Amino acid sequence: MGCPLPSRGACARVAAIVLMTGLIACTGGGSDAPALTSAPPGTHADLVQLFEEWRAFERPAFVDGVPDYTAAAMAAQHAELPTWQARLRALQPGGWSVPEQVDWHLVRAEMNGLDFDHRVRRPWARDPAFYVSIYAAESDVPAHEGPVIHGWIDTWTYDYPLSAGDAAELAESIGAIPALLDQARDNLTGDAQDLWMAGFRSFAGQGRDLEALAGQVAGTSATLEQAIADARAATDAFLEWLRAEAPSRTGPSGIGKDNYTWYMRNVHLVPYSWEELVTLMRRELVRSHSSLRLEENRNRHLPQLERIASPEEYDRRLNEAVTEYMAFLEAEEIHEIRDWMDPALRAVNGSFTPAEPGEIRNFFSEVTYRDPLAMRTHMHHWIELARMREDPHPSPVRAVPSLYNIFDHRSEGLATAVEEMFMHAGLFDERSRTRELIWIMVAQRAARALSGLYLHGNEFTMEEAVQHATDWTPRGWLPDGDLVRNEQHLYLRQPGYGTSYLSGKIQLEELMAERAIQLGNGFTIGRFFDEVFDTGVIPLSVTRWEMTDTRPEFLDGEASGSLVSGSGS
Repeated sequence: MGCPLPSRGACARVAAIVLMTGLIACTGGGSDAPALTSAPPGTHADLVQLFEEWRAFERPAFVDGVPDYTAAAMAAQHAELPTWQARLRALQPGGWSVPEQVDWHLVRAEMNGLDFDHRVRRPWARDPAFYVSIYAAESDVPAHEGPVIHGWIDTWTYDYPLSAGDAAELAESIGAIPALLDQARDNLTGDAQDLWMAGFRSFAGQGRDLEALAGQVAGTSATLEQAIADARAATDAFLEWLRAEAPSRTGPSGIGKDNYTWYMRNVHLVPYSWEELVTLMRRELVRSHSSLRLEENRNRHLPQLERIASPEEYDRRLNEAVTEYMAFLEAEEIHEIRDWMDPALRAVNGSFTPAEPGEIRNFFSEVTYRDPLAMRTHMHHWIELARMREDPHPSPVRAVPSLYNIFDHRSEGLATAVEEMFMHAGLFDERSRTRELIWIMVAQRAARALSGLYLHGNEFTMEEAVQHATDWTPRGWLPDGDLVRNEQHLYLRQPGYGTSYLSGKIQLEELMAERAIQLGNGFTIGRFFDEVFDTGVIPLSVTRWEMTDTRPEFLDGEASGSLVSGSGS
């Protein structure tokens, strides 16, 4: 299927692209290509076939195990893209069922994403971090966050100690890193200063990951050990090259406000413009700060939450939090409970990290170490991932993660929304001080979202974005500049990700309000969430279409200026 989410570097073994010929003549480019109406409308089965071929086309050719992102290869891919867009339009889905039309729009969004990458984002030319290959930990969303090079290596998917076959596979994929970085030196012609500078941290991180992997597999395979050593040397040399080239990279890294709006509406299927997102994030920021102050005043006679102090207390309280959270979901009939949900949450409890008195850990650790139940809500991420494994969506288009992080507003938006929603539903009624933690998390996300928006609007530099997020995070819980830079780096690389937490939350709140009015006495929270989950991890604008039969106006190029842009069916 074009290897949408490979593990173990399996993309290196995908067959060569097979293109259907003689079906469509490409007579135009991009959105200006003429609609094809001579053929009869296609079917959803035709869309699935096209989707599988499209995923193979989106993946570049590999030469000696190295993906070809050279200027010539990328120009050739972009020149061929209008043919694929024309084939998609030729299916004429207007008469299909709503879920089938939604699948069509998901494929259209992916094609728009590739077009945008070629026209604007150009990660292979502007973003050094694009060439990072090693991923040592699983993401809590359906695919890697941000643009990721084909041929990436998920070392966390292997069982250690390695089998002989796995060691040989890793040696082959890691062995391609030096040649990839040689190609990157020629490809990286962009002038984006903040993206370039942030690449230093990315490759320093790859060096550490390779060093850790070398220790983990020591004695397993001489071939693998040599491949890791060569990759580590190439990574270090590439980092030095980045530093040497940095003075010549002086341009802006943001994509600009108009491009940001186009990307939201045509790729991520989010109805808001850059300007509307700024307004929404500013509102969330002041709402969370003022709500926090009111909570603090109400709780002023209560003792402060004490941080977890030992590994034993950590393990006990994290497991208790999972038990309490699952009991809440079931007792309050929030959604259907499945056997695999509890283990999915318990598997990501993590481990205790010591800290000196007064020392601030990672921001979310400061939350978790005060009350683990607060972060159990956001860890709904792992229930979602388990659902994709245990109960995948029947549509092949939705059974795999969408490209270009199109899932972000749905995935991050849901995980963020349920924090506050479940607080209002009573989860923290006996934990008044924990309510403060929820508002602190909203404030931090709003602050960093605004920083990311201003970066893309080229109104902030990276350091100004870091300072803004730091200043507006309550209680000084974001003092780690590197942590903030890593977050802003992701948001700069992946437009929309920084806002997805709260703008996704807002869309989910809108959908709940609309569905409640539509169903009247038939509305329940359990029905609502089960309906949302049944649509899959897709943009909430098209989830709304399926649930309410209200077609999003912006899908036809008519962007709505209002938050709630339609009524029921």
